Amino acid sequence: MQDKDVLRLQVFLAKCGVASRRASEKIIADGRVQVNGCIVTEMGAKVSPGDKVSVDGVSLRPEGCLRYILLNKPSGYVCSLSDEKDRPVAADLLKEHYKERLYNVGRLDMFSSGLIIFTNDGDFAARLSHPSAELEKEYIVQTSVPLPRTLAAEFQHGMRIDDVFYRCLQAHELNSHKISITLIEGKNREIRNVFSHYGVGIKSLTRIRIGAVTMAGLASGQFRELSGQEVTALLNLCKN
Repeated sequence: MQDKDVLRLQVFLAKCGVASRRASEKIIADGRVQVNGCIVTEMGAKVSPGDKVSVDGVSLRPEGCLRYILLNKPSGYVCSLSDEKDRPVAADLLKEHYKERLYNVGRLDMFSSGLIIFTNDGDFAARLSHPSAELEKEYIVQTSVPLPRTLAAEFQHGMRIDDVFYRCLQAHELNSHKISITLIEGKNREIRNVFSHYGVGIKSLTRIRIGAVTMAGLASGQFRELSGQEVTALLNLCKN
């Protein structure tokens, strides 16, 4: 057996698509990982070929193929691997086509639609989703009432709502009821909270771009695999 066949436990978990290496360290520290039937909490633990590793009682094996899937999520689907309220789950749109355990990179709320990436590469997911990546995400918002004339400029300048600071990278009005907004961080329900602050109802909120990746004719509910060039381009755009 060669040294390259021996992996640190957190690296092994990332290769199995459990989480990023950093997130896997917390999973280990929480006592959720067993190696050959014994709970292991040490960060320096290593795994050799033939070792039996499980998380929360579920056996793991390294993914033979790393997947990077771009989904145009329809409105009405939640971004989680399961839902206690039995609502439709976005990952279910991929289950019939991929045997790997795929999880979403970032989130779109249930009533938002558009682009979201699914992967089994924990390190890739961690790079893209970390706030320090400052990866651009562009949204089109359609409103039920005319846009306030000051909304775009004030959102770009930055504002504080309920002790949370919101600022978009760019906001550009397309017409009286439609606006393009680009975020580089994306706090929880950021766009919806800002529009609610102005008393503006949202008819639809759609993410149309992640970095340099766009819908490019991808209809609602459809998906495709990202090319190697697209994966590399996304990582190169990350500032972390």
